[in-house]
Amino acid sequence: MTQEPQPGLGAAGQIEVAVRAAAGGVIDPELRRPLADLGMIDAVAVHDGVASVVVLLTIVGCPAADRIQHDVRTAVLGVPEVHDAKVELGVMTDEQRADMVTRLRDGKPRATTTFTADSLTRVIAVTSGKGGVGKSTVTANLAVALADRGLRVGLIDADVYGFSIPGLMGLVAPDGRIARPTRVGELVLPPVAHGVKVVSIGMFLREGAEGTAISWRGPMLHKTLEQFLTDVFFGDLDVLLVDMPPGTGDVAISVGHLLPHADVLVVTTPQSAAAGVAVRSGQLARQLGQRIIGVVETMSPMDLADGSTFEPFGAGGADAVAAALSTEDETVTRIASIPFSTVLRAHGDEGIPVVIEQQDDPAALAFRALADLVAKRPRGLAGRRLPVSVG
Repeated sequence: MTQEPQPGLGAAGQIEVAVRAAAGGVIDPELRRPLADLGMIDAVAVHDGVASVVVLLTIVGCPAADRIQHDVRTAVLGVPEVHDAKVELGVMTDEQRADMVTRLRDGKPRATTTFTADSLTRVIAVTSGKGGVGKSTVTANLAVALADRGLRVGLIDADVYGFSIPGLMGLVAPDGRIARPTRVGELVLPPVAHGVKVVSIGMFLREGAEGTAISWRGPMLHKTLEQFLTDVFFGDLDVLLVDMPPGTGDVAISVGHLLPHADVLVVTTPQSAAAGVAVRSGQLARQLGQRIIGVVETMSPMDLADGSTFEPFGAGGADAVAAALSTEDETVTRIASIPFSTVLRAHGDEGIPVVIEQQDDPAALAFRALADLVAKRPRGLAGRRLPVSVG
């Protein structure tokens, strides 16, 4: 983008303006905002074609420091009159950091949730009746497929007792350590994986305690979810996915109270034992005012090379769930069938979503079709104030 000449400035001044604009246009990889908007561009000078830029990082030891320094230097070298660039990194003062946090919150001094019924962010809770049906795998791959379509996507791992999203999203190191959020004052910046902003209780456990069992009761679980929705800075999202714990316990009820406007995807396998309890999770969501947008079947029959069909868990479970959840006023349908796939299982273990690694795998194709359907389907308007006035 060409910088407009500034009246009253000489040639050297015009170059400095262009350098500041180029550096300020770099996007912070964590906050996803231009550095200029965040107040991170400090001093700029140009002498004999050499540009010097001072960038103020939000915190000491910022994990994105090297990338920011590289991106700023690359951007500045794109200014025609500049043949070399030096980027020095500093750190914001407490006052500068507080001002940035207030601007990120649109002038609000304290944290409040942005995921209200009036929000433009579509919230989708992914639920199931029992564990082990692939609910988290569906959530992770759907999130990545939506992000790959250009949407801004956030993902909350609300399965506190059995969190698996960090592993599925590749946020667990070989030594078992889970990637941690960056704290900027009161803000918590979630790690980004495959274009998705991710938060999980596993990221807040004491180092070395990632494998420790969590034994929290209802009030503590509710408070944790509330903090995920207020203290974690997701920025402007198109879609927020919530990976729910299986069943109809405290967390499901808390999410219903905190996000009553959420849409719900019910996940089940074809097996009747899984389908029967999946119905209950959908019924609870409806009782809490949430809208069921469809049923996703995992481990569905797989077509083999010889033309036969492999049905490790039977068939028909999702259709049975959809029929049981349908009413006279609302028809629920099976909107996706994810075929049984060893590739999907292997890539999940490696933390690589199949939708980006093996795009021609039948499971990956099914996830992408689900993402297309979810992205096109309008969100419910129940409880949302519409911008309509009576003249």
